[in-house]
Amino acid sequence: MNKQQLATKIWESANKMRSKIEANEYKDYILGFIFYKYLSDRELKFLKEEGFPQEDIETLVEDDAETVKYVRERIGYFIAYKDLFSTWLKMGKDFDVSNVTDALSAFNRLINPFYKMVFEGIFNTLQAGLSKLGESSASRTKAISDLIHMIKDIPMNGKQDYDVLGFIYEYLISMFAANAGKKAGEFYTPQEVSLLMSEIVANHLKDRTEINIYDPTSGSGSLLINIGRSVAKYIDDEENIKYFAQELKQNTYNLTRMNLVMRGILPDNIITRNGDTLEDDWPYFDEANQIETYNPLYVDAVVSNPPYSQHWDPINKETDPRYARFGLAPKSKADYAFLLHDLFHLKPDGIMTIVLPHGVLFRGGEEGGIRRNLIEGNHIDVIIGLPANIFFGTGIPTVIIVLKQKRENTDVLFVDASKSFMKAGKNNKLRASDIKKIVDTVTARADLDKFARKVSREEIRRNEYNLNIPRYVDSFEDAEKWDLYASMFGGIPLSEVAKLDMYWSAFPGLKEALFTYGVGPYVKLTVGDIEQIVNDNLTVKTFISNFMDAFEDFEDFMKNELITNMARLNVSKEETVLSTEIFFRLASIPLINKYEAYQYLADEWAKASVDLEVIQIEGFNAVKKVDPNMVIKKKDGKEEEVQDGWIGHVIPFELVQRTLLSDEYEAIMQKEGRLTEISSEYEEILDSLSEEEKDLSVTTDSSDAFVAKEVSERLKVIYDDLDNQEINALKDYSSLSRKADKLAFISTQDNVVWSNMEVSHDGTYTKKAVNTYLAELRSVFEFPEESFEAKIIKVSKLMAEEKEVKILFKTDAAALHMKTKQTIESLSDDQALELLEQKWIVPLTENIKRLPCAEINVLINKVKALSEKYAVTYSAVETEIRETETNLSVLIDGLVGNEYDMKGLSELQKLLKGE
Repeated sequence: MNKQQLATKIWESANKMRSKIEANEYKDYILGFIFYKYLSDRELKFLKEEGFPQEDIETLVEDDAETVKYVRERIGYFIAYKDLFSTWLKMGKDFDVSNVTDALSAFNRLINPFYKMVFEGIFNTLQAGLSKLGESSASRTKAISDLIHMIKDIPMNGKQDYDVLGFIYEYLISMFAANAGKKAGEFYTPQEVSLLMSEIVANHLKDRTEINIYDPTSGSGSLLINIGRSVAKYIDDEENIKYFAQELKQNTYNLTRMNLVMRGILPDNIITRNGDTLEDDWPYFDEANQIETYNPLYVDAVVSNPPYSQHWDPINKETDPRYARFGLAPKSKADYAFLLHDLFHLKPDGIMTIVLPHGVLFRGGEEGGIRRNLIEGNHIDVIIGLPANIFFGTGIPTVIIVLKQKRENTDVLFVDASKSFMKAGKNNKLRASDIKKIVDTVTARADLDKFARKVSREEIRRNEYNLNIPRYVDSFEDAEKWDLYASMFGGIPLSEVAKLDMYWSAFPGLKEALFTYGVGPYVKLTVGDIEQIVNDNLTVKTFISNFMDAFEDFEDFMKNELITNMARLNVSKEETVLSTEIFFRLASIPLINKYEAYQYLADEWAKASVDLEVIQIEGFNAVKKVDPNMVIKKKDGKEEEVQDGWIGHVIPFELVQRTLLSDEYEAIMQKEGRLTEISSEYEEILDSLSEEEKDLSVTTDSSDAFVAKEVSERLKVIYDDLDNQEINALKDYSSLSRKADKLAFISTQDNVVWSNMEVSHDGTYTKKAVNTYLAELRSVFEFPEESFEAKIIKVSKLMAEEKEVKILFKTDAAALHMKTKQTIESLSDDQALELLEQKWIVPLTENIKRLPCAEINVLINKVKALSEKYAVTYSAVETEIRETETNLSVLIDGLVGNEYDMKGLSELQKLLKGE
């Protein structure tokens, strides 16, 4: 399984296993055991690399002071062999909850004092929660045994496996957050928001050789880690990144440390604190050695997503250096207290990003004063409005504020990204293209209509330091307006045609080909097919041609990047290489939204990057492997994991079938299509039945018996005129009156009867007589097309066909499945490379090449909409109404009735005539 499949499997199992335990609590247990497995596997790897034979490893005990000291000094801790995660798995039925409690207690005793800040108390939450995993020792033992077997397949050896482990850990945190409601905010920043903040920070720091980053409300550590990952793309040595973190809650603080350690970050580069950020600030020092351990902590970047609008204690903090220059946040809302704390810890050339509720932009009182001081101090660089409902557990709109200690410019860039999202279940989610557009806009400090605008300090002053984004960026779409003259007399206003100026600039002469000038500032649509006029236009054709020329060798470029260099390319940096290439090719092409092209890249890269990681770790032969397809099925009332066929390790079965086994695949698809058609025909017939007929057709037996009875009665009429030989020749047909499921046999009646007649009468009957007889016989089995009997006969035929097709489909599908497995396992290198190209490259290139035609269709639809908008004028409607009234009045003249009817009709005529 790849990392996504493994993560999904573990989540599904964990969600079932946690039973009544809250997701917010259960996460601490499963993530704690994952971390313990990581430490155990890391120690085993270290010992083997140091040359310890397996028999010596199995004798490692806490009492072996020399070995304990050796291991602790090098990896920061020691775990005895009996306490290793792998040993627990080997114990089988002898495993007991006490093995875990003893091991966790021992771990705390055997930490290297130098790494106390990293490891001390890291399993406290897990230890305290073991009792909640069952009411008895036996039930807790079973729950823990199930849990450790669930996570045993997570790889934890080598640098590449840190990515797999980290992905699974992050995935589980996000899934627990999605199920934890409001409590999710305590430990999780959505991946997309985290990535957005990370990219902004990384761009600012990209030329540095050593970087310190700090998160004062670290939660699970995910935000801090994402910053590190983004920064690492621009730095030669990742070991030159140092991570500082502080977290109030013990269990969440433990998550931070676990997450950082499991990403392979050196313990020397991890400095964490468990405490109240606002009450217990750095500088940090060890009480036993205050002078040498004093650290004022000024960093290159601060990132944070603090708790929103929480209470805090501002008493006696007027002289606190964090707040003295700017003021104190109100007691009921600590948002600006966190912001000023972050700003205080920045180096002069540093950068910070913080997520806060959008109320901080315009609330008055103390917060208004702090905003004024921040603006006048020239610290606020960018304000980004995020979509509402983007965080788990809260739907309030939020903003990212970017600040710096020193800036050359004095303006503030406002970005309104509130409409940049996709729906993801109950929440909104930033797309990859949304993140890319925001980051590019911030980096370039660009003004974009209805999206971003640089605002001078003078304008902000005029607005009394109110930073509410709609004051500066009008992102609202204009309401549709109707031109009064065009509504009355027709024509299309030039002002509305001008709204399409970007198209007229890109396609010179097209506007003149589509419209002719009418009266005043109005035009009329040229008579003809709009779509044909646009598509036949020379400038439109040139636009498409230029686009295709720009991407003519793009597929070759992709093949060289991903196929030729797959073994040595840097997966973490390759997406940037590809996006830069796409943007370069689009630079001279008008109209095309480069971020739409980027979204196509991001969607495909999400799949290709996983494959590339697998190939780089396991080798190219991973492409030729298949894995058991394990699914959960119920057996005897219990769910168990069973194999259901096979799946490709890298190459999907369907791709192999569509390319290398196309004949068999097409035959299967035709059968599947026919089954769908049969189902549709069933529904169509059912919908056509009356309620009485539906009642009769509730059971097939009663319906068939009804038809059989009708057939039998009709046969009697013909049988009276037949001799014995003829009756014998028709035995097959008379049996239909006794067994309705043979109705499908009717379709062959002509050939059978003709054959029987020839044999029985030795050719003495003339062809005319036979045909007459056959016609009379056929009428027995023919009912009017819309009759109930005809519909039941058709259903019977469909049922017989469906049964046959299902059998064939199942047999052929099973055969194709096994043939696909064999085909993957016997792929040549050239075939494997071709399939990788089909999976990674072809979908992207095809989607990108559709972009120009898609944009042209947008124009065509806009022109059609303009045409239809004023196609029917008010005067035309008025004329039609008058004509209708006149015609109705004439019809009334011909009506007769009693005295009162005629008076009523007379009054109606007056109204119609406007009298």
